[in-house]
Amino acid sequence: MKSLDTIDFGQAVKEQRKQLSLPLSRLSSRLKVTKGYLSRLESGKAVPSLTMVKKLSKILKLDSTKLGILAGYLPSDVEKILYANPVTAPAFLRETFGDYYIQGHTMKQNCQEESVSIAHKTRYELEQSDCFRWLDERKSNSIHAIVTDPPYGLKEYTATEKAKLRNGNGGVWRIPPKLDGYERQPLPRFTVLNQEEKNELKRFFLDWAQKAYKVLVPGGHIFIATNPLLSHIVYEAIEKAGFEKRGEIIRLVQTLRGGDRPKNAHKEFSDVTVMPRSCWEPWGLFRKPCEGRVQDNLRKWKTGGLRRVSNDQPFCDVIKSSPTRTSEREIAPHPSLKPQAFMRQIVRAALPLGQGVILDPFMGAGSTIAAACAIGYRSIGVESDPEFYRVAVKAIPQLAVLKTTNGNSVSIPELPIESQEELFVLR
Repeated sequence: MKSLDTIDFGQAVKEQRKQLSLPLSRLSSRLKVTKGYLSRLESGKAVPSLTMVKKLSKILKLDSTKLGILAGYLPSDVEKILYANPVTAPAFLRETFGDYYIQGHTMKQNCQEESVSIAHKTRYELEQSDCFRWLDERKSNSIHAIVTDPPYGLKEYTATEKAKLRNGNGGVWRIPPKLDGYERQPLPRFTVLNQEEKNELKRFFLDWAQKAYKVLVPGGHIFIATNPLLSHIVYEAIEKAGFEKRGEIIRLVQTLRGGDRPKNAHKEFSDVTVMPRSCWEPWGLFRKPCEGRVQDNLRKWKTGGLRRVSNDQPFCDVIKSSPTRTSEREIAPHPSLKPQAFMRQIVRAALPLGQGVILDPFMGAGSTIAAACAIGYRSIGVESDPEFYRVAVKAIPQLAVLKTTNGNSVSIPELPIESQEELFVLR
């Protein structure tokens, strides 16, 4: 077998498995995962959790520290050094070793990109945790806005359904057929939810909104992505928790969802569409009540309104958007990834004075946090799924430095980095 110093994680696992004459099916059985997931690990299409790395190293008789590094996990003592010395430690490593060497590819970065990346990493905190528990432990009145795309079907992000999604086996996650020659992204079939599951959805969001109400400062806004089939359930629960509905942001996006003819009867009913082709995505906008007048709340809490696009242009509730670019999906593979061009606009609007902390309690691959970095805001991301969390850790710095424009081809304004004490914590 080749040295672990010269190959990537997937290659190391595959070569050692073959050297031990261990079939994919037997290894997957011992790990209690599907063959498809294990195959994705070996091909580099999935990111392993630290627990999975330890299990693999034990079964395959590999050094767990070296295998962990190949998977993107630094030893705790090394992490502490890098986080305690975010400028000097990387500079010393670059001076000592030259260009970075990552998974067999030399990666050069110019000085400007390096300084931007370091600046970004001082502005956000990431935590792998259940957001309900995190919200319970968070201090009251400590978050200034929430921008999030939650699991509004609940069912689609259970362990069973996520495994089916990652293996391409369907389940709640429908893998749509080609439409007019185009491949479509997986999407959850919310039409399969029964009444009890819809009631559970309502209970879920009421519980979540009550916890969010505690941590948000007066006048703090929630921007929450949803869909036309379930938005009424989500909105009702959030209002019941005490929030004021302040409108709805319409993301105008032409997708390939909907528009299908009846299943297994396409030719017989060729003039029939079961559901309309989706051309928009609703984002609910809610506000925790202000203390007194908006101007009073702005002075005390820095919240209560939305940041204008410019002196001459207010923030508007219809935003033209394109589907998420392939380049972004390659950086952050997640089924619900939203494009930076859109996210930077709503994230910027969420802090009217450009001051405060943005929270995404359902972080996914980190698009909200990356958008906050790009415009100079502080942010916190919470994600319960280990694989999505690891994707976010790697993807956020890359997404944050992307140059992008909004639907009208106007450059999205970026804010200067303020000189203040910042955080970058991984838990």
